[in-house]
Amino acid sequence: MVVSPHRSREPLQLQAWEPRPGLRLRLAKGWASAAQAERWLVELTREVPWKDEFVTVFGRRHRMPRRTCWMADPGCGYRYSDLENVIEPWSRAAGEIRAGVSAACGVEFNSALLNLYRDGHDSMGWHSDDERELDPDASIASLSLGASRTFRFRARNGAGEPFALELEHGDLLTMEAPTQLHWQHALPRRLRVHEPRLNLTFRRVLPREERA
Repeated sequence: MVVSPHRSREPLQLQAWEPRPGLRLRLAKGWASAAQAERWLVELTREVPWKDEFVTVFGRRHRMPRRTCWMADPGCGYRYSDLENVIEPWSRAAGEIRAGVSAACGVEFNSALLNLYRDGHDSMGWHSDDERELDPDASIASLSLGASRTFRFRARNGAGEPFALELEHGDLLTMEAPTQLHWQHALPRRLRVHEPRLNLTFRRVLPREERA
């Protein structure tokens, strides 16, 4: 598949493609120009109130191997692994990115999970973004800034062949429904990477009365 580069305010014209059954993606390589991506990386690293969080997995408490921040509109809370994310107001750079990503994807995103991977020792384990707070029909859009890292997918039922993408500085990836129902994703450690990576994953949180 040939993917054309996009600049930060242009709508995505890419058709979703399905590299594996039930795995529907759109990828805009270089969606943000190198200069724009670098500015956002510097500003977000400085202005975001990064947190070191703990999650509970199989009854045990673990420090997450990355720094995080949950930015959202009022009332758009989000909980996973017994972690209730504190809502932070949109920073200047994050708000600018949200406007561009929402326009590009045709989705009014009301929240974003920001992750700061300080180097290749930081990672994200296998999971699906399928919490009841999230709109199951809305795209989830992920903007990568900084060091290139491998983003992996595996089928939730253990069948089929896994899939991986190399996400680089300024790349925008969307995961389309029904991906979260059938697939998990992860960002594994890469010990030879010494530079930071910053990722913003935009979501739509449902009003409380619409949650399953």
